[in-house]
Amino acid sequence: MNKTIERVLRRKEVEAVTGLSRSTIYAMIAEGEFPQSIKLGKRAVGWTETSIKSWLDARRFAEIEP
Repeated sequence: MNKTIERVLRRKEVEAVTGLSRSTIYAMIAEGEFPQSIKLGKRAVGWTETSIKSWLDARRFAEIEP
């Protein structure tokens, strides 16, 4: 059985990939417009790489539709 471990992106990486600020990310989470973070520890959160890629793909696709 071959299980792959999915990469988790920390907040700074998510900011760099999306171009969004910390406050914008959390505001969008509150509005249900951004993937929910995963709690990694008491003061650490992250997002799965797949969830961020899917969100970016959906944003790109939404821009193309008339």
